[in-house]
Amino acid sequence: MATDDFAFLNGAIPTQDQLVAKETSSGSVKVVLGAQWGDEGKGKIVDLLAATADVVCRCQGGNNAGHTVVVNNKTYDFHLLPSGVINPSCISVIGNGVVIHVPGLFDEIEKNEAKGLSNMKERLLISDRAHLVFDLHQQADSQQELEKGKKGRIVIEARTTKKGIGPAYSSKATRNGLRIGDLIGDFEKFSEKYRHLVESYNRMFPTLEVNAEAELQLYKDYANRISPMVADTVNYLHEAIKRNKNIIVEGANAAMLDIDFGTYPYVTSSNCSIGGVCTGLGIPPRSIGEVYGIVKAYTTRVGDGPFPTEQINQIGEDLQKRGGEIGVTTRRKRRCGWLDLVVLRHTNMINGYTSIAVTKLDILDVFEEIKIGVAYIKDGRKLLCFPADLDLLASVQVEYVTLPGWKASTQAVRKFQDLPLNAQNYIKTIEKLLQVPVKWVGVGQSRDSIIHLLYTRGPFFSK
Repeated sequence: MATDDFAFLNGAIPTQDQLVAKETSSGSVKVVLGAQWGDEGKGKIVDLLAATADVVCRCQGGNNAGHTVVVNNKTYDFHLLPSGVINPSCISVIGNGVVIHVPGLFDEIEKNEAKGLSNMKERLLISDRAHLVFDLHQQADSQQELEKGKKGRIVIEARTTKKGIGPAYSSKATRNGLRIGDLIGDFEKFSEKYRHLVESYNRMFPTLEVNAEAELQLYKDYANRISPMVADTVNYLHEAIKRNKNIIVEGANAAMLDIDFGTYPYVTSSNCSIGGVCTGLGIPPRSIGEVYGIVKAYTTRVGDGPFPTEQINQIGEDLQKRGGEIGVTTRRKRRCGWLDLVVLRHTNMINGYTSIAVTKLDILDVFEEIKIGVAYIKDGRKLLCFPADLDLLASVQVEYVTLPGWKASTQAVRKFQDLPLNAQNYIKTIEKLLQVPVKWVGVGQSRDSIIHLLYTRGPFFSK
């Protein structure tokens, strides 16, 4: 880590040029966010942007997220690591807003090293403020879901990946969590705090099975292994912004899973909308420039909860099979339906997309006609906005616009004008309805299966 980028971490005094550098590069940080219920293909766009990035960051969530990138017919699955780690010249940052299961992190590193990614540990920075997910959190996660199922409040497995994410954020909120900085600090103090945490969880879950002393032995080894990767990432990122570094933030999960703005309680335990970028990395809003919303060409979600445009029919089955809609983390089948513009308007209102990527357009290649949900109707009246009341959401009717399909393969297309006219019209219709320009269109799994679009002010016009 003896590079200029890391010099300040080792106590180096900034040069005069560094001190007089602009405080911000007028929004130099680019953000990639899921615009639906997750699984939109964020990893593909992050991988594309990371090719020229200096730094790629994760700002929230844990290993409940799953991003897939296909490079040279080799598939990489990322859960805690930013997808940008594929770029050998890029620094990866796991920010303070992420909750980290250390055994899972090292397992992920080793699996990707076995696939040929090199020097990953040398290119990874982990915030000393990030909270730890322990096995006891994962056990508690499972027990909580079982209790909910017994009470008939929810279908078991509907709301959590059992990765301990919710309980870890609960420990953080109740101020008895442990952080990476505790782990690499005074180990006796860490051990005392951990034993206290175990006692607390044993009171809440009497059947919890935790061998505290055996766990501490494991974490003593982990402390030594992870220590070289730990840094004050807040300071690091501010220095990177001053130096006009190209910084990408990779949001995990998606806006409709945001704990405040999503379909609560069928959500994750973090803010996976634009606000989580600032709180999860410690960067000011003025440093954020481009905000890219990633939109699957249809809609999917994992688990329970209202899904107005869901197709519980042959269309839904075809979308699921053609799209390979299996959760990267959960391995559960995703529910599938038509694109929902009410959802997209809601998440755009919160996140302020400067442009969007429409992914997996090729999955729609076989349909005679394609529908887009444009409004929710209840008792004959259109709703003005996306409802917080899930009972209301579950009872709405959807107003659709119906477009002709193109019945031709788009997978080999690399220019917008070479798409079938009906496929072009579908993209233009999305843009017109959302009033946000489309910057990319994905037409396949591989890294190069993407169409780059040029647009001018206002509505997009392909060139």
